[in-house]
Amino acid sequence: MMTDHSSGYASGYATDYASVYAKALADSGAFWLDAAAGIDWVTPPTTALDSQNAPFHRWFPDGEMNTCHNAVDRHVAAGRGDQNAIIYDSPITGTAYNLTFAELQQATARFAGMLRRYGVGTGDRVIIYMPMIPEAVVAMLGCARLGAVHSVVFGGFAAAELAKRIDDCQPKVIISASCGHEPNRIVDYKPLLDEAITLSQHKPGTCVIYQREAITANLVDGRDVEWHAAHEGAEELAPVTLKSTDPLYILYTSGTTGQPKGVVRDNGGHAVALNWSMPHIYDTQPGEVYWAASDIGWVVGHSYITYAPLIAGCSTVLFEGKPIGTPDAGVFWRIIQDHKVKVLFTAPTAFRAIKRADPAAELLQHYDISSLEYLFLAGERADPDTIIWAQEKLGVPVIDHWWQTETGWSICANPMGIEALPVKLGSPSVAMPGYEIDILDDAGQPLGPDQLGAIAVKLPLPPSCLPTIWGADDAFVEKYLTNFPGYYESGDAGYRDADGYLYVMARTDDVINVAGHRLSTGQLEEVLADHPDVAECAVIGVADDLKGQLPLGLICLYPNCAKPAKKVCAEAVDLVKTRVGRVSAFNQIVVIDRLPKTRSGKVLRATMAKIADNVEWTMPATIDDPVILDEITTALQSIGYAK
Repeated sequence: MMTDHSSGYASGYATDYASVYAKALADSGAFWLDAAAGIDWVTPPTTALDSQNAPFHRWFPDGEMNTCHNAVDRHVAAGRGDQNAIIYDSPITGTAYNLTFAELQQATARFAGMLRRYGVGTGDRVIIYMPMIPEAVVAMLGCARLGAVHSVVFGGFAAAELAKRIDDCQPKVIISASCGHEPNRIVDYKPLLDEAITLSQHKPGTCVIYQREAITANLVDGRDVEWHAAHEGAEELAPVTLKSTDPLYILYTSGTTGQPKGVVRDNGGHAVALNWSMPHIYDTQPGEVYWAASDIGWVVGHSYITYAPLIAGCSTVLFEGKPIGTPDAGVFWRIIQDHKVKVLFTAPTAFRAIKRADPAAELLQHYDISSLEYLFLAGERADPDTIIWAQEKLGVPVIDHWWQTETGWSICANPMGIEALPVKLGSPSVAMPGYEIDILDDAGQPLGPDQLGAIAVKLPLPPSCLPTIWGADDAFVEKYLTNFPGYYESGDAGYRDADGYLYVMARTDDVINVAGHRLSTGQLEEVLADHPDVAECAVIGVADDLKGQLPLGLICLYPNCAKPAKKVCAEAVDLVKTRVGRVSAFNQIVVIDRLPKTRSGKVLRATMAKIADNVEWTMPATIDDPVILDEITTALQSIGYAK
């Protein structure tokens, strides 16, 4: 029997941010055990944090629970069975319907039973390669119910990328669909899945395929089974009891070269932190409607489409569409009106697109968005122009906040449910409880206010943050914990002002941010280099008004290349889209004679990016031949950059 501690726990909290943050800093164990009372436990934890195996820290090590129970079953037991859990709206297909908590309970129980019938048990992995349909959320929660570890792979990823993930997590079962819908095209998922399985060393035993109306996928005998047929006669399973420290899911970070790195999320700490975040950061209560306009393939979709709203007893909106073109730049306003959305969470890119299509927000006049109280932005730097436009047009607080795939919830935010702090344009505000942030120089020494450096968080990290990388403890230590001992290295650079507000300015490595999706320039370069006519290449991120950044390729051709340069560029673009997927937004290549390098052979990517964006730059002291930068400037000007 689960114990119910779902009410009243927050009443003892102070009502100002400074006091709440100080409490978490002074006694993190007591703070998070208090927060842990907000979810149901089979065995409530008596210990907050286990640091015996530092730097591997584990939250609530003696606690036992189930995430699916907390997201579904406990709300049915509390009398919320008839409340909408999932509000599905697909303007692309013209389909909209709701799933209540009672219906979601039955669906997840049946899905868990189906998985067990195909040999899946606690700890086994399941890959979910699905479009934005309710069955994808059912699959995630059904895995959690059984204790299987799910790994959602964004449907826009190409076969080769999916194959890497299959080999890394070795799923027993893959859940997919016949297709996904984009505004102007249908993405045929099944051939991509088949190719990925052909490419992978590991072969899943079963693939469960949801057939959508637009395309009927061909099923492989002996391996593939249609969704409804797979569920036929399956037992409805109750949630299994799991340790707090058991893994809930693996989510592969964008922007890694070579073998992908799977961020591990545990069950207990994840549920506690997300449950805490809903009333305190987003000021959202049970029964209210929360909409994260993202994709379940990204961390926002995991945390704030699926888990956090449902654990908190809210209704979550599952939107299969785009901010423009489905059918127009008013679709966000229609969703808010139709479903009485209180909180909208999306990427700045979405609002830049809406602003570009409808600068005067004329379409807004056709809709009643009076239910909307907050707009939250994350995923990339929120430019002041977009924030100001949204503030003026919507008439609600526009709150930037900053977090990562690795953390699963806000590192910095404006905690609207505790205290509405002053908004500073360009800043995601202040550190959330459990995050102690320092700005460090290259030697790991803390910097003062307004000094740019590496953003790092003191260990131990709070609940929900990654305990390790799947199957790669050494890689976890090397990537995040080595450069600055005693800290988690965020990979971002920035500064804090005198009031403690953080400003995230750039990545400290060569990862670029395209519409909130992190992409590695190294990964794109690896693909370009495979073209037979490309002798050398580099990829940089260039500023884009809509997407924040776009990748730009610079290639050197072999001297004996007989093809026209335009043809090589077109082929190279197609190669990236095939290997990495359209999510790369890779469309620009310029041919150059040579790359600028240091005397040690390092390509000067950051300098080229500054030249492209017409940003002030200085001649690197270690450059091998300064004349090359003049050549690069001329080449970039030929395609509209370096003006």
